[in-house]
Amino acid sequence: MNKKIIEKLIGMSACDEGVEYARSYRTMQEAWDRCERGDWMLWLLGRLAGPPESKSRKKLVLAACACARLSLDHIPAGEQRPLAAIDMAEAWARGQDGASLDDIRRTVAYAAATAAASAAASATAAASAAASAYAAASAAASAYAAASARKKTLLQCAEIVRSMYPKAPGLKGEQG
Repeated sequence: MNKKIIEKLIGMSACDEGVEYARSYRTMQEAWDRCERGDWMLWLLGRLAGPPESKSRKKLVLAACACARLSLDHIPAGEQRPLAAIDMAEAWARGQDGASLDDIRRTVAYAAATAAASAAASATAAASAAASAYAAASAAASAYAAASARKKTLLQCAEIVRSMYPKAPGLKGEQG
């Protein structure tokens, strides 16, 4: 890829793995079309999107919400806060009445704090379970399954992002 584009990605603090991925393509569009990492795509769009109230930012929020919905199957039954946060963000991005940016920040922060507490509890339980060799073998199998599921989800996110942004975001300096 064009040296200026790589320099821009590095200047934007792109992760090393993402920069190496970009280096393997001639053009940004080619890299975009083949990318299997929706998180990288959302990151780039986020770095280039306009201010919080702009149309470009709202479109990005809708793409991120569509990706976030993929994780709802992993939320414990009866836990509605993550869905409420996604619904609130989508309402704001669509300009629906009663959905302010402050409401989103409160709703999302609360859902994130709850998720963090749940993750901490899960990590504690996992650490206790790892005490036995059987648990360690089971954890390895679970880690493999989780990695496979993560890869599949990232690919689904990439497809969602591409459906909303078929053209790669422009970075000045690209040719071809």
